[in-house]
Amino acid sequence: MRQSAPATLHLITGEYPPQFGGVSDYTRSIAVGLAAAGASVHVWCPATTEPDETPAVSGVTVHRSAGQWGRPDLARLDRELDQVPGPRRLIVQWVPQAYGHRSLNVGFCAWARRRAGRGDTVDLMVHEAFLAFGEGGWKQDLAAAVHRLMVSLLLSRARRVWVSIPAWGEALGPYCFWRRPLNFEWLPVPSGVPMIDDANSVQATRRAIADDAPLVVGHFSTYESQVRRSLAALVPALLEREPAVTLLLLGRGSDSFRLTLSAAHPALAHRIKATGVLDARLLSLSLQACDMVVQPYPDGASSRRTTLMTALAHSVPVVTTEGRLSEPLWRASGAVRVVPADDGQALLQASLELCADKEERRRLSIAGRVLYSTRFDIGLAVQAFLSEPSRAA
Repeated sequence: MRQSAPATLHLITGEYPPQFGGVSDYTRSIAVGLAAAGASVHVWCPATTEPDETPAVSGVTVHRSAGQWGRPDLARLDRELDQVPGPRRLIVQWVPQAYGHRSLNVGFCAWARRRAGRGDTVDLMVHEAFLAFGEGGWKQDLAAAVHRLMVSLLLSRARRVWVSIPAWGEALGPYCFWRRPLNFEWLPVPSGVPMIDDANSVQATRRAIADDAPLVVGHFSTYESQVRRSLAALVPALLEREPAVTLLLLGRGSDSFRLTLSAAHPALAHRIKATGVLDARLLSLSLQACDMVVQPYPDGASSRRTTLMTALAHSVPVVTTEGRLSEPLWRASGAVRVVPADDGQALLQASLELCADKEERRRLSIAGRVLYSTRFDIGLAVQAFLSEPSRAA
C-alpha cells in the first residue's frame, strides 16, 4: 500500500460514545488514532439521550445528524456532508443492525451507493456481514436475505473493503455480482480500552474486588445467552474444584448475571463478583487485577472479538474456544489456551490447569501481549485507513 498524505476522512457509524458497543468503541479509537496521525476526521452518527462526557479530541468533529437513518435523516446528511469541502472519503462501519429499521435499512445502503455515484469515495469496514440462514425462524431467514441485498448494494460501489475476520471476506465474495471480485483485506479489530500503567492502582483495585483471594479469574463480555449458558456450566465446577479462585465478571450485564449465578449456587455467591459497566480506566485496572480470564465464544475466538483483544492488550492470560469463525493463528501462536467451542469439559480442564500453573500464566501473559502488538495494535488499523490501495489491488 502507498501511504497518502493525511487527509479528511468521514467515519459513518451506527453508534459512537457515549453509546455502548464494540463498534462505538472501535470508531472512537480509530478517530483518535487518525487525528493523532494528522488527519481531519468527521464522525457521522445518531444523536443520543445519554449524557455525553466523551472528551473532545483535536482533529475530530462529531456530527450527531443521522437520526434514525431514515429518508429525511439521509437527506440532512447529504446537505451537511456537501458543506465539507471535497474530495470526500467515507468509511462505513458496517454491521447491519447498526443502521436502524430493525436491521433492514436498504435505504441506507442505497444512500451510500448514491454518494459513491456522485463522486465520493466509499470504503467499508465490515464488522459483521449479515445474519446466517437456518439459525432461527423464518423472520431471521427473511432478514438474512435482505442483509445480502443490502451488502450487495454497498459492494457494488465500494472502492476498498476491510473485514474484521477472514471468514467475512469468504462470505461476501458471492455478493459482488456484476463487479470484478474485490480484494477483501483482513483488518482485525483492536482493543478499545487504553492500558493504564499504574501498578499501585491495580493492586488497590484487586484488594477492593477480591480482598486477599489467591486467584482472580475474570470474564469480560456483554453476557449474551449462549455465553451465559457456557458460564453457567463452567463457573460452579471451577469454583468447587478450585477453592482459591474468586470469579470476577466484567462488562455490561455482569451484575444481572452475577445475581443469576448466585441464586443458583448460594454457597458460592461470596466468591462471585461483578463490576457492571465501567469507564475505560477502571476497566483497564480491573482486567489487570485478574490472574487470567476465561473467554468462551460460541463461534470461536476471532479477531472481531474486542473482549479478547482487550485481554491480550492488557497482558492477561486467556483460555478461550476455537470454532467455525476462528482464525488458525489462535492455536498456531501458542499465545492463548484454546479448546473446542462445543466442549465444556475441555474448557473446565484447561481453566483448572492454568489456575494451577503460574509459570504458564506468565508465559501466556508475555506471548499474548507480543501477539497483540505485532498483529492487532490499533496503529495497524490507522495505517490501513490512511493508506491508498496499490495499483494492482
